[in-house]
Amino acid sequence: MHLLYNDDQRLLADSAREFLAARSPVSRQRALRDEAQAGGFDPQLWQDAVALGWSAIPFPENLGGLDFGCMGLGPIFESIGCNLSASPLLSSVVLSGSLLHLQGNAQQQDRWLSATISGERRLALALDEQPRHNPSKVALQAVANGDGYSLTGDKYFVIDGIGADGYLVAARTGAAAGISLFLVPADAPGLTVKALPLIDSRNHARLQLQQVQVGPDALLGDIGCAMPALNIALDRGRVCLAAEMLGMSEKLFELTLDYLKTRVQFDVAIGTFQSLQHRAAQLYVELALARSAVMAGLAALDDSALSEGERQRLASLAKWKAGQMALKVVNEAVQMHGGIGVTDELDVGLFLKRIRVAQASLGDADFHCERYAALELAHA
Repeated sequence: MHLLYNDDQRLLADSAREFLAARSPVSRQRALRDEAQAGGFDPQLWQDAVALGWSAIPFPENLGGLDFGCMGLGPIFESIGCNLSASPLLSSVVLSGSLLHLQGNAQQQDRWLSATISGERRLALALDEQPRHNPSKVALQAVANGDGYSLTGDKYFVIDGIGADGYLVAARTGAAAGISLFLVPADAPGLTVKALPLIDSRNHARLQLQQVQVGPDALLGDIGCAMPALNIALDRGRVCLAAEMLGMSEKLFELTLDYLKTRVQFDVAIGTFQSLQHRAAQLYVELALARSAVMAGLAALDDSALSEGERQRLASLAKWKAGQMALKVVNEAVQMHGGIGVTDELDVGLFLKRIRVAQASLGDADFHCERYAALELAHA
C-alpha cells in the first residue's frame, strides 16, 4: 500500500495548489459567505476546475473519465482544504458520480454521469434523515405503483442540494426492505428543496418529498440492493473529507507557527516560550499520524486486493483520525492566537467552522469508532 503520492499525483497537487491559491483563496470563501450566495460556490470556478479534469479523475476512460483512481482525489481535496475552497466536487462527483458509475445502467450513465463529468449537470445525494449520519436509519418510503414509484419523506443535510439538477434519493420499499436509490429530477412535482444553513456557510439543503412520482427507469440497480455501492461511495466521500481536513489543519498549523514567530510579548517572540513549543510539537506529531491514516485510506479505495471490510475499516480510521486531529489543531490555533483568535476578521474562525461541519459530515467520531470496532469484531 502506497503512503506517498507518486510523481503524477504530486504534479496534480502542485497544479491544484496554484490554481486555488490564485482563483479561490480563503478571502474568496469569506466573500461568498458575506454575499450569501445560495449555491455556496463560484460556478465559473467549478467550470474551470472541470476543464482541468477534476470531475473526471476517478472514472474509467470508457465513461469519459481519466482513470486516475481515488488516490488522485487526495491532492485536490488537500488543496481545497488549504484554501477553504467551495465546490460540488464531493457531492456531485465523488458521491453521486460514484453511485452512477457503480449502480447505474448504461442509459442513466449516458444521461447523467456524462453530464456530471462535463459539468453540464450537478447531482446531490439525499441520504440522511436524522441529526446524526447513519445510512441504516433510512426510512423514506418508495411505494411501487403502476407508473413506477411514489416517494414520500424528508431528507436533511443534503450537501450542495440547493441548485442541483437532480438528486439520488435513498429509500425503502417496505419497513424491512433493503435500501434503494432513485434518480429524482429537481423539477419533479411534489419535491420541495429548502436551504439548511450550517455554521460553515456552505450549500446544504433539506428535501421534502410528498408523493413524488418517478418512473421505473429512475431506479438505480435492483430494488433494495443499493447498500454495497452506497458503502463504497460513502467511503470515498469520507476519505476525501479526511483529506480536506488534513489540508485545512496543515494550513492552520502554518498560520499558527507564523504567529508564534512574530507575536511579541515581554519583548520576546511568544514562540520562544517552552510551553507553546511543546504544544506545537504535539500538533506536528498529530498531523503526521493523520497523514498516514489519510494516505492509507486513499490507497485502500483503489486496492482491489483488499477485502470490503478492510477497505471500510481504513476509510473509517482516516475519517476519525483526521477529524480528531483537525479539532485539536483548530482549538490550539484559536488559543495560541489569543484574543484575536475568536474574531471574525481572522481566518482561523472560518477554518474552525468548516472543520466542525466536515468532522460531522458522513459520520462523526462516534459513528466511525463504532463502525471500526464492529468491523474488527467481524474480522476476528
